[in-house]
Amino acid sequence: MINLKPLTFRDHYRYRPFFENQRYSLCAYALSSIIAWTNKEYQPFGAEFDDAFIVAAEFEAETANRHLLLPISPQREFSPEELATVARAAGHTQYWFVPGDYLDRFGADAVGRHFQVKAHAAYDDYVYRVDDLAGLKGNRYSKKRNLINQFKRDYVDPGKVAIDPINPDNAEECLFFLEEWCRERDCDADDQFDLSCEKQAAINTLNHITVFDLKGILLRIDGQVSAFGISAPLTREMATLQYEKAFGSIKGLYQYFDNACARMLFDGYTYLNKESDMGIPGLAKAKKSYHPVKMVRSVRLILNS
Repeated sequence: MINLKPLTFRDHYRYRPFFENQRYSLCAYALSSIIAWTNKEYQPFGAEFDDAFIVAAEFEAETANRHLLLPISPQREFSPEELATVARAAGHTQYWFVPGDYLDRFGADAVGRHFQVKAHAAYDDYVYRVDDLAGLKGNRYSKKRNLINQFKRDYVDPGKVAIDPINPDNAEECLFFLEEWCRERDCDADDQFDLSCEKQAAINTLNHITVFDLKGILLRIDGQVSAFGISAPLTREMATLQYEKAFGSIKGLYQYFDNACARMLFDGYTYLNKESDMGIPGLAKAKKSYHPVKMVRSVRLILNS
């Protein structure tokens, strides 16, 4: 049996070596995200097993959602047969957030001998080239550049805008902004469960920004925080834009800030992962408008009985 224990914020330093340059390019494999999404409904568990780290998700009410992630190992990747062994030893029946290329590497037949494969399209990740979002060159980005120029004319050129790194001294300002941002989107409403959980994850991250050792920036307009973004390392070539929030009522702010995040938070990376659209049509439209170079498919593996 695998002795899984609840993961806490203090565990980040202990288990971070397993995640340094890990191989999977879905945002679910960022350790800071795994821990920060802790809330009343979801609790992450973890354990070392052989040469890998095992992550499990437990749910208070929606127990059918309990699942594992693929084992994280700097040395190797687990075969479908090994995944089945791990699942049984951990007392689980399914893996979530399995990158589609895992199936390509091991083959549908090998996976099918142990698991049913189910699509998980709401959690497919959007991936972009950092240079594309930092430069916004070409006709396809002309509307973005026009909105950025309008924002510069109205706010940047008059000296109303300042951008600073997020640190413990200004994280509280981001928390205040986050409450205002959520009121703008009514993300605490009963039908906005995903947004409400993301809000709590952002709060957890801001409250433990030094523990997670993440890069983040905030943008002030006339001294008031109006946007913030935080990136997290994922693979050797890719980092994820774990949070990006900006007031939607200020024309051009999001486009200007998104460009700033690409320029300031992803130095040394080729790819920028903007995570999934969670099945929200408006969010999907916004992410597609930035022309991803690829989608990282997410599937579920359900253990054969």
